[in-house]
Amino acid sequence: MIKQDYIMLIMNCKKYLKKAKFQKMTWLPKIPSYLQYFHVIGDPELDTKHKFDHENKILWIKVEDDYNSLPKKVIRAYEAVYETFDFKYLYKTDDDQILVNDKFLDVVKGITSNTKKIHYGGYIVDVKQNYLSQYHKIHPELPEYLPILQTKYCSGRFYFLSKQAIANLISKKQFIEKEYLEDYAIGFNLDQYYKLNMTNLATNKFFTDIELSDYPKLLEEGKI
Repeated sequence: MIKQDYIMLIMNCKKYLKKAKFQKMTWLPKIPSYLQYFHVIGDPELDTKHKFDHENKILWIKVEDDYNSLPKKVIRAYEAVYETFDFKYLYKTDDDQILVNDKFLDVVKGITSNTKKIHYGGYIVDVKQNYLSQYHKIHPELPEYLPILQTKYCSGRFYFLSKQAIANLISKKQFIEKEYLEDYAIGFNLDQYYKLNMTNLATNKFFTDIELSDYPKLLEEGKI
């Protein structure tokens, strides 16, 4: 086991490697030294179930690298961390995010260092009534019939989970892998015990989206 208290996984894919490159050239060099990160990429041809490339900070997962496989990629990445590292907390974010306030990660560390154990936190989405997701209008590869059931979950832009919560989720792996929306799948399947002190974070005030339309200009300027 590798001792590393705080680990951040950033969901990426081969199609959007330039997003990861942009993150590595902007905010990732500024993250605190106590936090180790990996971009997570799927490769169904991998000869092992996962592989850590420490030099390039990539976690390869034996899974399809498409949008619908995101819940599988996420839970298998969590399993890879659990099997490889002796850690306290895992952070999750995406390759289209830019951290605009460097102090945010220290704020999160402060929350997780609280004497009152907190297992799960992020921007809380409170689903009070069941409904049908309309997300297929944004991602047409998703099924049109996609029920969202009553629960609370943290937006996939950024959330954190304790090692104990990760263990609980791994035990629900078969159910998470049947889902289509990763952040909902995590919150829905996490046992209520780990959501008792669920912490709300205004992540939209600390992260901003990278627009694909920005890339041609960035490429022209030699920034990526």
